[in-house]
Amino acid sequence: MAARTLAGLAPGEAGIISGFTVIDGFTQRLMQFGLMEGTEVKVLRRAPTGDPLEVEVMGYALSLRREEADLVLLEIPA
Repeated sequence: MAARTLAGLAPGEAGIISGFTVIDGFTQRLMQFGLMEGTEVKVLRRAPTGDPLEVEVMGYALSLRREEADLVLLEIPA
């Protein structure tokens, strides 16, 4: 399995959250939104400029800025 950040996925790609690049107040907030270790997340679409991106997590859609998505580490099945 290769590790990547959520910001590096293209629409339609998915991965399993393995952690965060930093743990701070903002990443705590992301965890409250359901972005927790072991949870599958899928990129649904990106804005034409690439920012923000919309992801599906725990059955709902969540929009994140690229710098926010870059905090989320993923394991991508080979």
